[in-house]
Amino acid sequence: MSPPDTLALDLEGTLISNAMSCFPRPGLRAFLDFAALHFPRIVLFTAVAEHRVRPILDVLAGEGDVPAWMAGIEIIGWSGEVKDLGCIPRACLSSTLLVDDLESYVHPDQRAQWIAIEPFSAPYPDTDRELDRVAAVLRHRLQGALGQM
Repeated sequence: MSPPDTLALDLEGTLISNAMSCFPRPGLRAFLDFAALHFPRIVLFTAVAEHRVRPILDVLAGEGDVPAWMAGIEIIGWSGEVKDLGCIPRACLSSTLLVDDLESYVHPDQRAQWIAIEPFSAPYPDTDRELDRVAAVLRHRLQGALGQM
């Protein structure tokens, strides 16, 4: 098993509330800083159109809620019933992880690469610590992969 090198992140309900209200999830900046240190490649895997996502990321970066590099992140659009990690250009399927709040969007053959996160939904509590928990899960996955090499 090769260590994960690509991290695919969902947007709505995972990193932010949704594309309309755009409330950043508590701990978002720290989570993205952690991810950037541990994953050579981070992509946004979302159904929200890129022309809609870019202004959201610009505002979040301008307000300091996300690192500046997020404004230029690679966006992987998708349509259909599930997110197929095989649609990420130049990504090795076995070394790609997906953080997403909706199990129904996870490709049935790729559940081993899915890191579940509870949906960030109204009333959008500032006590939410899901990104901290997910960072710990990712750290464990990375350590496990390195230990098997």
